[in-house]
Amino acid sequence: MKLLMDMVATTDGFYARDYSLWLGWNNMRYIIETALLHGRVLNRTTIIPSFVYARACDATCAAYATMVNRGDATHSDEWRLLPIEQQMAWRIPISLMFNLTHLQQSHAVITTSDYLRLHNISADVESSDGHWDIATYHVPNASGSKEPSLHAIENEWYDPSDIVRVDFIPEDMRSRGGWSTQGGDSSRDRVGSWNDITDSDMYDALIETVPEGRPVISWESVRRIVEDGDRVTPESSVETIGDVLRANGFEVVYTYDGAAGIDAVKDVVTPIYEAVPRHRIRGLYEDFRHITARVLFLRGEIHGGRKPGSVYFTSEASRSRYSQTVLYNMRLTDNVLSLAAQIRDRMLAMNSGRLWMAAHMRRGDFAKLGWAMEADFGEHLARIKRHLGEGRDILTSMHGGIVSTYDVPDARPDLSVVTLDLPEPGDKYYIATDERDPENLKYLREQGAILITDLLTQEDRRELGWSLMLTDVLALLEQATLSHAAYFYAHALSSVAGGVMNLRAGAGADPRTALLD
Repeated sequence: MKLLMDMVATTDGFYARDYSLWLGWNNMRYIIETALLHGRVLNRTTIIPSFVYARACDATCAAYATMVNRGDATHSDEWRLLPIEQQMAWRIPISLMFNLTHLQQSHAVITTSDYLRLHNISADVESSDGHWDIATYHVPNASGSKEPSLHAIENEWYDPSDIVRVDFIPEDMRSRGGWSTQGGDSSRDRVGSWNDITDSDMYDALIETVPEGRPVISWESVRRIVEDGDRVTPESSVETIGDVLRANGFEVVYTYDGAAGIDAVKDVVTPIYEAVPRHRIRGLYEDFRHITARVLFLRGEIHGGRKPGSVYFTSEASRSRYSQTVLYNMRLTDNVLSLAAQIRDRMLAMNSGRLWMAAHMRRGDFAKLGWAMEADFGEHLARIKRHLGEGRDILTSMHGGIVSTYDVPDARPDLSVVTLDLPEPGDKYYIATDERDPENLKYLREQGAILITDLLTQEDRRELGWSLMLTDVLALLEQATLSHAAYFYAHALSSVAGGVMNLRAGAGADPRTALLD
């Protein structure tokens, strides 16, 4: 407990939020990564849930984890029409899903149960659905005031359509825009105001391009407007274009491109630039850093329809720091990483030391919702095999050449893709899937696919322990395994694929060796 108290003492209090525990783990991970960013910007200790819900396990798990009705626990009707066995879930410690100890070396972060114990409140009262229970977590003192003190950020204040929420406003941007700490709207926690007035043809052209909803212009649109064939050409640098934007009431912001141009998969492997009107910018730091309440609480969810971190960054350095959090600080547990490395070697051995390829085949809920790549299972596998064939051609073209990495910090190129023997047409390939129909699984194997159950040994299960029986923990092992594949293919709508892409980028994979569509 003293270690936790010492960690909290280095910050200005706690950052809490509502967590959507009914979501799957990969989306929960994105939400936690966002919370960590906010806590760091605001110099607060981030509070995360003590547990998550695993979606399936065999009966043996009853000796190790609490079985609950998922709908009852998360106050959701999403699963009410399913057979009762499909409505159940297992409540497991969040530390099974990532290395919390490692994360605490770089971030001030504790679980909700830690927070409760620090304030002499029973950890048993932690809310089952992830919401911040003000009535229970803040106890009235003798004068009737709640302790610890609390300030709530209403959900609609965070990033309504009239603003662009950034991490902080740098000094040079403040100077350009005549930023004043006076003004704002205290009723919505807005501190400060912009005092510049821009009047130019370029500003008018840019502002006409601002889309409905969020006022952010793509870099492609920016180039189309500012290129004049003289000062700004197709070869002009980001800095040159940025100078034009800054002189005309706009600013460059730094974020990430979503897979296939959509933000369902919030990976951080493709950094991009966008542009926003300066007067629409509101800083997370500027609006909330001055609050002195012991607990700063963000109400509701800010996950869907937003970029990674749920902010835009005002510098490449701050975006890069967030990438480090995602790629290296929020790490899988050591035992999962170790076993994935062993499975990598088993796949190599199956193909006589040649490189092997892999895909994620999302079925399950995607098939029910009509989101699967192909409705027919056979056609889905044929699509995967076609793309893996293209992947083999890509690996052949790369062989013996130079390996590049994703544009992420601290990545070291994985040279195995250009030094090991190339895959051959009849080689085994790895498929990670949530398909459970025995006939379909049999068909996969007949078509040359290798599944995780084909690779695990009894010794593996003993080494990793009971948690490997949880499908969500097994999925983490599969993600780590997929990160080792020489070529990887998956669906751009699946958050599972986003987790794999982050793992691959951090391990030095070449961008040519993966496709999400």
